[in-house]
Amino acid sequence: MGLLGELLLLPLAPVRGTGWVLRQVVSEAEKQYYDPAAIQAELRRLEGQLESGEIDDAEFDRREDELLDRLEHQQRQQQAPPP
Repeated sequence: MGLLGELLLLPLAPVRGTGWVLRQVVSEAEKQYYDPAAIQAELRRLEGQLESGEIDDAEFDRREDELLDRLEHQQRQQQAPPP
């Protein structure tokens, strides 16, 4: 596009910058959400809650399934070939 294109798009620079920042925040949030260490720590916490009686078996099963799905998703992403 060159210099002319850059000049024409200059008023949109704040919007493009905001978009970039949002993409970075989402990327970091996804890294933390799918971090295996964080998921395993949450599984341990969940098991402790079950043992202490804070949650029942049904709640434990539901939340455990969610955590295992996250862990499985992360493992699939690691095995996928890079784009």
